[in-house]
Amino acid sequence: MIEFPRVSVFRKEHFNAAHRLYNANWSDEKNQEVFGLCNNPNFHGHNYELIVQITGTINPETGYVIDMKEVSQLIQKEIIEKFDHKNLNLDVPEFAQLNPTAENIAFVIYQKIRAALATNLDLKIRLYETERNFVEFPAH
Repeated sequence: MIEFPRVSVFRKEHFNAAHRLYNANWSDEKNQEVFGLCNNPNFHGHNYELIVQITGTINPETGYVIDMKEVSQLIQKEIIEKFDHKNLNLDVPEFAQLNPTAENIAFVIYQKIRAALATNLDLKIRLYETERNFVEFPAH
């Protein structure tokens, strides 16, 4: 019997969104000190690059870990439609009480995709906020 290997597949997507980094429990001065330009009361935006990594065993019947068309549709439905050209603070319920840092955005994206993904597949999210700044979740 052939043992099929575990392989990672990747899907890259893009969305634009505005946000403001702000802690309601802090003074305006402390928010400005900690978050600087990212604390702009009128918000600011990023062109986010999202990389979704799914790892699993190759299916011997299809040769796939997962059908990439399914991955694309899942990301479109759960992330792009809800985040693209939105103000994360005002338009995305998950950030009503959660500071929309890159770290928190990646975590929310992970939760949304994980909930719709088969349990035998592993998931990792890489989110580029800028060309030079990015985060990964989970961090192992």
